[in-house]
Amino acid sequence: MRIALDAARDAALAGEVPVGAVVVRAGAVIAVAANAPRALRDPTAHAEILAIRAAAQVLQADRLGNCDLWVTLEPCAMCAGAIAHARLARLFYGAADAKGGAVEHGVRFFGQPTCHHRPEVFGGIGEREASALLRDFFAARR
Repeated sequence: MRIALDAARDAALAGEVPVGAVVVRAGAVIAVAANAPRALRDPTAHAEILAIRAAAQVLQADRLGNCDLWVTLEPCAMCAGAIAHARLARLFYGAADAKGGAVEHGVRFFGQPTCHHRPEVFGGIGEREASALLRDFFAARR
């Protein structure tokens, strides 16, 4: 989670919402990404999506079943869908997102009967630091 938090800090410095993501396989970091929708002018450039895409390229695979995703914020519905399609084994996330999250909030994507893959989910990892990054980022913009 430390690497994901560092990526989130980088996102904040770039004026992006501070979210970072890391794909890990067998204890080795495969891909690291930070939110970049503004920089890439791409509304789908969430940290999770970018990390999944990078890991798929590194591994030359469309399925990442033997990989874990670490992300600083509870994934949204789009990212939860990508996690399911990538067949990631485990999801570790920091801060809960009551407004936009789709894992333990909102649509609860992985609990839907139409969800074809459900990773193991572990929330609250590094929650205090991840929440503080987000809180400070938005407080500076108000």
